[in-house]
This record gives sequence, structure tokens and C-alpha cells, in this order.
Amino acid sequence: MTRFLRLGLLALCASAAAPPLHAMECQRFAVSVLVDGVPAPEYEGRGRIYIEALKGKEFSIRLSNPTPERVAVALSVDGRNAVDAKRTTELRATKWVLAPGQTVDIPGWQISGQTARRFFFTETRSSYAKWLGDTSQVGTIEAVFFREKRREPLLIWKEAPVSESGTEEMQAPAGSKDSRREAGAAEPKSARPSKTRDADSYAATGIGEKTGFPVQWVDFEEDPTPVARIALRYEFRPELVRLGVLPRENELFARDRAGGFEHDYAPDPYRHR
Repeated sequence: MTRFLRLGLLALCASAAAPPLHAMECQRFAVSVLVDGVPAPEYEGRGRIYIEALKGKEFSIRLSNPTPERVAVALSVDGRNAVDAKRTTELRATKWVLAPGQTVDIPGWQISGQTARRFFFTETRSSYAKWLGDTSQVGTIEAVFFREKRREPLLIWKEAPVSESGTEEMQAPAGSKDSRREAGAAEPKSARPSKTRDADSYAATGIGEKTGFPVQWVDFEEDPTPVARIALRYEFRPELVRLGVLPRENELFARDRAGGFEHDYAPDPYRHR
């Protein structure tokens, strides 16, 4: 039996047999990335769904389970489990358990039973993945959903009470400060401009300020076959433009689209007299 956490989370979607679908809906599960409490716009391209990473902005991941039964979801950010920051298969991952009809916003990396540290967009060089020593999966958010094996009786759990932020301390990543704002200030600047951005400047997720997010461990035996899967990619705007996901927006590009004649007439200064 895999370890499970009951926490505020919302469900992702995509057929287990099909390639990952976008974050809107799939098999009635849904997921979105929230920035300033609002779902980030999603852009379809290159067979994936992208969102724009806004450097320095905190975000949360909203998951929902519209079904009348409990589900468990393995959630990874930058290839790391949002619960324990480990890299495993989705089946072996520590999972979040959502009650029937539950919708919850996951604010960050869970560092204790009472506290999480917020997700925020940053450069790879200042990311949590960089501190953990593996940046091979940065720019990704993925969730895999599992139904519960049928058993009687079905155990119903009450919501964990909301409490203040915990006091447990966690060492900040090497080379960064303790808070999100200070972490952003610690990012090194390039000595000279370059047309090609290095990999350390691409978008990734940082580990930011503490926030209260109480959880509890529960028993849950999952059906080993996932019922839904979804993957999101996030990048800064320059990379989304380079990938062709967003259109180029500069004066030269506008000039290149310009034409000579348009189907119009000369303005009449006496028209309203």
C-alpha cells in the first residue's frame, strides 16, 4: 500500500492509455495553475499545453475530484513529488487523497504536517530542483489519478482543521535566501547580453515562503491502473515565442506583416457637418 496524504488538492485529467491532455478537463477531473488566485491562460502547441511563467510570481495548483468516490493523485512539479520532493514512479509516489467532490489548491512543497513552502516561478539556477541536484525535468507539472480499490466499508475522513503556519524550520537552498523575494534577488546577472539564453535561465519552480497547510495521513489502497493523467509545460514568454506557442511581438515582425493597399476609403472631414 502506498503512503497517502489527505490535503487540499484538485484532480488532473487524461486517459491513462493516451498521451497527456491539457489541464482543462478529462474524464471529469480538472486542474489549473493559479496566479494571483486566477487560472493562468493555457496555450496549445506542439502537442502540449503551455502556460506562461511569470518570474517571481507565486502560484498554486488547483485540483478537483467531481466523482462520488475518493481518488488519489500523484503530483509532481519539475519532476519532484510535491509532498516529499522525491523522484519515483507515479504508482510508488506519495499521493494526495481527495474526498468525493473535493476541490483544493495546493500552495507549495509540503515540508511538515502543518506547513508548506510556496511554489513560485524563477530561473533554473535559483530553483528547488537545482538545489536538489537535478534539473532534467524543470518546466513540468504532471498529475496522475488513481481510483480506490473497492472495499467495505468505505472510510470517510473529516476535513483537517485550518491552523496557523507551523514553526518548524527548513534549511533554505544553498545560494538562495530564506524567502521568495530574497531568493529572486540572489539570482546572478549575465556579464554581457547574449542572443541565446543558457539553460539555467529557463523557467523553473522555487521553494518560497511558509504557509499554513495542515495535512493528515490516511489509508488508501489504489487500483494500480491510473484513470487520468495530465501534463503541463511552463516557460517564460521568450521561450514560448521561440517555440512558436506565442506569436512574435516586435516592430520588425509587425513590419514584415505590413501590406500596401487596404480596402478602405479616404476620410471625409465634412462627414458629420
